[in-house]
Amino acid sequence: MQPRGSYAKGLAKREEILDAALECFVDKGYDRTSVREIARAVGLSQAGLLHHFPNKESLFLEVLRRRDEQSVSGNEERGVHSVHGLIDAVERNSSQAGLVGLYVVMSAESAHTEGLAREFFRGRYAWVLDDIAADVERMQREGQMISRLTAREIASLLVAAADGLQIQWLLDPEGVDMTERMRALVATFES
Repeated sequence: MQPRGSYAKGLAKREEILDAALECFVDKGYDRTSVREIARAVGLSQAGLLHHFPNKESLFLEVLRRRDEQSVSGNEERGVHSVHGLIDAVERNSSQAGLVGLYVVMSAESAHTEGLAREFFRGRYAWVLDDIAADVERMQREGQMISRLTAREIASLLVAAADGLQIQWLLDPEGVDMTERMRALVATFES
C-alpha cells in the first residue's frame, strides 16, 4: 500500500533532503557543510529542514544508514556482510571517493566523542563483525577457511584491512587496488 497525501510528500521531501545532504557532505565534507546550505538545496528554510531531522549529526547518520540499507537491498543472496560481500562493498567503494573519505573521517572522529555518531559506528561495527564472523564460521565448518584463528578474529582482521585499504586508496587511488588486495587477503585464510 502506497503512502498518501501529505505523508507521502513528507517522505519524498525526506528522501530529497538525504540526497542533497549526501551530495553536500561528499563535496564539502561534514564540517564545511551547513544545515542552511542543505535546506537551500531542497527549497526549505533551515527550520523546515530541522522539522525532518533534529540536527546535522542525525541527518548525517541517516545518510549513512540509508547507504547501508541500499547496500543490503538486492544483495541478500550473497550476503552483504559476508566475506565475499565485504569484497563487493570494497569494490563498490572504489567508485565513491568522496563518501569513503567522509566515512573514514567521521568513523575516526566518533571514536573520540560521545554521542549519536559514536553509537552509530559502534553498532555498525558490531553488526558487520557478527555477520562476517557467522559467514567465516560457516566457511570453517565447510572446510573452506582455516581454523587456526577464530571466526571472530578473521572477521575483525578482514574489516580492519578493508578500513585500512580505504585510507591507503584515498591517499593513492592509482596505486592501490582495494578489491584485489582484499581478495588476496581472503585467499590467505582459505583452506
